[in-house]
Amino acid sequence: MAEKKQEPRPVERFNRLSETTHSGIVRAQSRVKLSLIYRIALHYCGELARTFLIWALLLLAAFGIGEAVRTAPLRERVAASLPDLDGQAYSQLILQDGRAEAVYQPDGGPADLGENLGLLFGSGFPGQVSFAVPVQTGGRAVVTLHLRGEWQALLILAIGGAAADLLRMIYFWRKAKRLNRSVLEPIRSITEMADTLSAANLSNRINVANTKTELQELAVVINSMLDRLEQSYNSQKQFVSDVSHELRTPIAVIQGYAEMLQRWGKEDPEVLSESLNAISSETAAMKDLVENLLFLARHDKKTLLLEKTVFDAREVAAEVQQEEAMVHADHSFLLTPDEPCLIEADRNMIKQVLRALTDNAVKYSGPGTTVTLGVRRKADRCLLTVADQGSGIPTEELPKIFDRFYRADAARHSETGGHGLGLSIARIIVVSHAGKIRVRSKVGMGTTFEVDLARAPTED
Repeated sequence: MAEKKQEPRPVERFNRLSETTHSGIVRAQSRVKLSLIYRIALHYCGELARTFLIWALLLLAAFGIGEAVRTAPLRERVAASLPDLDGQAYSQLILQDGRAEAVYQPDGGPADLGENLGLLFGSGFPGQVSFAVPVQTGGRAVVTLHLRGEWQALLILAIGGAAADLLRMIYFWRKAKRLNRSVLEPIRSITEMADTLSAANLSNRINVANTKTELQELAVVINSMLDRLEQSYNSQKQFVSDVSHELRTPIAVIQGYAEMLQRWGKEDPEVLSESLNAISSETAAMKDLVENLLFLARHDKKTLLLEKTVFDAREVAAEVQQEEAMVHADHSFLLTPDEPCLIEADRNMIKQVLRALTDNAVKYSGPGTTVTLGVRRKADRCLLTVADQGSGIPTEELPKIFDRFYRADAARHSETGGHGLGLSIARIIVVSHAGKIRVRSKVGMGTTFEVDLARAPTED
């Protein structure tokens, strides 16, 4: 015989019903998406309701205090008149203003707080209010105040306040769309403008003429952010274009010599030698370019690592002087002054900076001229200088010489060579060491670069 299925208990049925109801309410709330202006309207209505309740309670308290003050002299008059009542009920005790009457009850006994409250909220409320005045010799006087006019005024004030708040709520709610247009129109403009942004129209900006207060500040901040993004994007485009141009030349040279080798190089030793030398030279130049690009990429990604040690900057300058003198025999290289100066930095990178500055000096100064390296101390700083006797740099081009792929002597690029990255990398290295790099130049008189680094804290 099949076992009969047990019916769920009432508690379990209630729990299931409660869970189902709660999940349904949560799903309904998740589907309701109110705009910002409607959320503001709801908040405003809630604030109105709360302030009305506070105002109504304060009004009721003021009414109670006022009536207590008003009835204080009445209690004294009733108490003074009680000994002459002789057990009789008097309704004409105080009828001068037609708003009160008193009845003496000789067998009532002293009135306690509970009885007073019972009289206060009796059948006459809110048209009238009664209270008892106890008598020490026995009995009591029940005083009745007719407060229909006061209660009517109180109710009129309360209803009027509630109606005013209700009308304001309805007006605010019904005018939500107009408020949405007038208050939130700048936000809608910002949203629409941001939605249309792309690489093709990064120059679009938010119109701040129609915005006010905080929204205007927000629009200005967003426009400033777009300015930086556009500048960064254009820099990246220019960088890619420059890299493509720099790589295109050596690749074209290598390809040309490879085709020449394929046609005549096997039979002509001179063509073979020239082609191999050109291919080797262009390969080395492309290798330098790729290494520089990798360095810049590490810097842009904030992954550039420094291996700092304490060393004498004079030793690094002396090494660069000797190496450059061997490579460029048609120039003279001096090291003066050569004061000992300890710095805490990445030795290889500082040497790379001096090499870049010295190579730049060689490129833009003629054969037979002198390139002077210097190391000197100034207070807690160490100054490394590289000066040449070249053609100099025009004043208007000085702010641009540290930009990537920029060459101040574009017309002589084919003769001087290079990729326009040396000075940019030098500045990156110096700045990463919390230093400064400065340049002084005069056309026809030469150029001097100065690297300003902090001295090592262990130095005396």
